[in-house]
Amino acid sequence: MSGPAQFDRIALIGFGLIGGSIARAAREQGLAKEIVTTARSAKTRARVMQLGVVDRVVETNAEAAEGSDLVILCIPVGACGAVAAEIAGHLKGGAIVSDVGSVKGAVVKEMAPHLPAGVHFVPAHPVAGTEHSGPDSGFAELFINRWCILTPPEGTNPRAVEKLRAFWAGIGARVEIMTPEHHDMVLAITSHLPHLIAYTIVGTADELEGVTQSEVLKFSAGGFRDFTRIAASDPIMWRDVFLTNKEAVLEMLGTFNEDLSKLTRAIRRGDGEALFEHFTRTRAIRRGIVEIGQDSAAADFGRPHEQLEKKP
Repeated sequence: MSGPAQFDRIALIGFGLIGGSIARAAREQGLAKEIVTTARSAKTRARVMQLGVVDRVVETNAEAAEGSDLVILCIPVGACGAVAAEIAGHLKGGAIVSDVGSVKGAVVKEMAPHLPAGVHFVPAHPVAGTEHSGPDSGFAELFINRWCILTPPEGTNPRAVEKLRAFWAGIGARVEIMTPEHHDMVLAITSHLPHLIAYTIVGTADELEGVTQSEVLKFSAGGFRDFTRIAASDPIMWRDVFLTNKEAVLEMLGTFNEDLSKLTRAIRRGDGEALFEHFTRTRAIRRGIVEIGQDSAAADFGRPHEQLEKKP
């Protein structure tokens, strides 16, 4: 193990893409003397044991939390309140309790009332992921140069916040701190609404009578292909996201519908100038994302391409 451990014991409740990636990264960076995990499914627990990426796999959430210095709930946001109640009586004094959900206001509301005094609650959201899930999907490099947003409730111990910040930085993330309410509004437009749009477009294509499913798959252009990747995300997780952040999502959806109506009118009226101005502005946003290192400027988003065989 390289370097001093930040925590004696880390407990990961849930072991999918995010939990599995945290475990691999924390072990690789020597950030814990012991990593304990559990999962709801016995099949998942057995697979984690086979993978050998944690020190112990236990059967219950309470057993995982017992004696742990950092407990991270890596589960859908809709389950966080019940799990907080389940582990509350098993948390050691001074422990940090966190999560990885992409909605923070609801998580604070559902978890905080159950957590005892002397335990530090620091919700977190690593803005990283893929469309894959399950115990085999994680990888240690997932969080490198990705944002992790911490949303500590008012009055949270600053030393606990700093310790969790250092943990996420230790596995490669860039850390930002904001209020739960502000987080939910920002993520509604940058993540939640795009997912809702992707689910809608892919669903619409599936329902078109004039285009067969085989044609949709065969002639899938880059834009639609990217939407299908987003729409392949975990349905349980995203169901909970939309139900728990519905106010912010509905507000952003209303703004989106207004903008969509403007583009609809421009197309109907043949207003090329309005379309060109809009597309120019959105193109600049894409360039800005590349410039700050949040994506690659490589052609076709860096996808590998086969080479034509050279004729003799």
